[in-house]
Amino acid sequence: MVYVSFITDVFSRTIVGWRVASNMRTDMVLESIEMARWSRGQRLDGLICHSDAGSQYTSIRYTERLDEIGATPSIGSVADSYDNALAETINGLYKTEVIRRRGPWRDVDQVELATLNWVHWFNNERLHSALGDIPPAEFEQAHYAAEPATLS
Repeated sequence: MVYVSFITDVFSRTIVGWRVASNMRTDMVLESIEMARWSRGQRLDGLICHSDAGSQYTSIRYTERLDEIGATPSIGSVADSYDNALAETINGLYKTEVIRRRGPWRDVDQVELATLNWVHWFNNERLHSALGDIPPAEFEQAHYAAEPATLS
């Protein structure tokens, strides 16, 4: 069995953190948060981390780590996929476009490499109707290019 954790920027639909593991423990989620933090900055003040009510997202270590980086947890109601619609969409696309299409899989490393390639494609090439039919990376570039420069 292989588990995957994705962290998605809701504004741009960019996958900013992810982790593949052979278990669904808190470490998997913490590692995906670290990737997101590396991608977006050391402190993430004001960030809201919405998740389902899985034990890894309700653990003390997860909650403490979010507090350390300035983020706030937000947990949806149990057994309600509508509370976490974006995550469910990303997971469904991933399962359809990678797991079911390219399997069977021999090991976690094989899934991890396929996931790396898919996330790169998803962020840089996949067109998203919610973004005006452009990839997330292009959407972010256009957004930040249009913002007035701030003086430091």
